[in-house]
Amino acid sequence: MKVFVTGATGFVGAAVVRELLAHGHQVLGLARSERGENELGKLGAEVLRGDLEAPETLRQGAVIADAIIHTGFIHDFSRFAEACAIDRTAIETLGGAIENTQKPLIVTAGLAFLDAAGPLAMEADPAFPPSDAYPRASDAAARALSDRGIPTGVMRLPPSVHGMGDHGFVPMLIDIARRHGVSAYIGDGENAWPAVHVQDAARVFRLAVERGPSAETYHAVAEQGIPFRKIAEAIATGLDIPCVSLSEEEARGHFNWFFGFASIDQPTSSDRTRSLLGWSPEGPDLLTDIRHASYFQAGTR
Repeated sequence: MKVFVTGATGFVGAAVVRELLAHGHQVLGLARSERGENELGKLGAEVLRGDLEAPETLRQGAVIADAIIHTGFIHDFSRFAEACAIDRTAIETLGGAIENTQKPLIVTAGLAFLDAAGPLAMEADPAFPPSDAYPRASDAAARALSDRGIPTGVMRLPPSVHGMGDHGFVPMLIDIARRHGVSAYIGDGENAWPAVHVQDAARVFRLAVERGPSAETYHAVAEQGIPFRKIAEAIATGLDIPCVSLSEEEARGHFNWFFGFASIDQPTSSDRTRSLLGWSPEGPDLLTDIRHASYFQAGTR
């Protein structure tokens, strides 16, 4: 297939591009800069210049491709609501461009806030509706497309997609710990973060798009839940600083805008995903990666 990948130069998107190319697919990658264009060209992908705020470009990519994987998202938390609105419009645009074509479309969403019915979040559990508190609407936008007869798969990523080149939540935690001189967790630190290695995440995206058009929800989860305290301890060891427990009030001051993510407690199953796709994660676990994937080397993130 020729697969149109948004966010193709990002941490997850670039891994998806490499995975698709390694398995015989063609890739049309969205790039907003000359640098991104050059990076994709070196990988062997075709390039479509544009960004998530260019609907005509998104439509063009969706029309000329056989399938679409939407990994793009503006990770600027200073304008998170705006980024979420752009993401929603991009999903609606991509879906509208392939209406009545039965092309596979996979939309990336987050695992941070699900309305789980049991101790483990399952693929069937819905995401909370978008709100002012958490406006991300990827799940909702994908479901709306499926309700219109445009089968749209949802790939939910955990708070930590880790590996060499990670610039997500773990590096943010390391930066917070560096600035404060302590690595912190909240209360007993038993709130659990699910996680996956970036190469395993890339593989499950490929398997999902190869499965064909579907309105399934998938969980890219290798580890069901790592206690946040253990993550904080690994960071403390890597930085050679103390690891401390904070009250909720203290933690709000310590983590600032990141408090909501630091308090995530979302142990998650991927059993259905593994069964449907024959996916078996093989990468290192999160705590091993924190120790060995250059998370503490200046200039490597």
